[in-house]
Amino acid sequence: MNILQSIDNSIFYFINVTLANPVTDALMPFITVEKHWYVFYAIMGLYLLLGMGKKGKMVAILAILLVAITDQASSHFIKDFVQRTRPCHVLQGVHLLVGCTDSFSFPSSHAVNNFAAAFFFSHFYPKMKYAFYTGAFAMAISRVFCGVHYPSDILGGIIIGLLIGWGFIVLWEKINSRLKLT
Repeated sequence: MNILQSIDNSIFYFINVTLANPVTDALMPFITVEKHWYVFYAIMGLYLLLGMGKKGKMVAILAILLVAITDQASSHFIKDFVQRTRPCHVLQGVHLLVGCTDSFSFPSSHAVNNFAAAFFFSHFYPKMKYAFYTGAFAMAISRVFCGVHYPSDILGGIIIGLLIGWGFIVLWEKINSRLKLT
């Protein structure tokens, strides 16, 4: 286990310290803070609700439900079970770009939520999948640049998010095949 933590630390320092520069120092905190995305989420939600018909309305409602589930699962179940301390609390020389909270580190809820959403939206709008996954990756990697997550927190979050997103789609398809909602 020590060798895995050593690898994780090395990759963390490479991204957080070695790759740090004025551009990422300005961009990554902006990307990582959820409130900076509220306008985008509001516009996207309104577009789905008002401009995409019955399918768009269903996708918007399901997306809210999905993110609520993923956020609760990662923030209040998995993190409390694993109880991994954030790198900004235990490593020396962290290039910290945002506040270091006392919540646990594994998995990155940002990665879980955004990759579940990317998987989900890609299912309904496959032509936009590269944009969805690019946004999810930018949000996830920003957490390492900002000094608040290890790379393995991000990788774990990606895997968990994709699995929850996939399970959510499977469940939706079964429900929709019976009820014909869209």
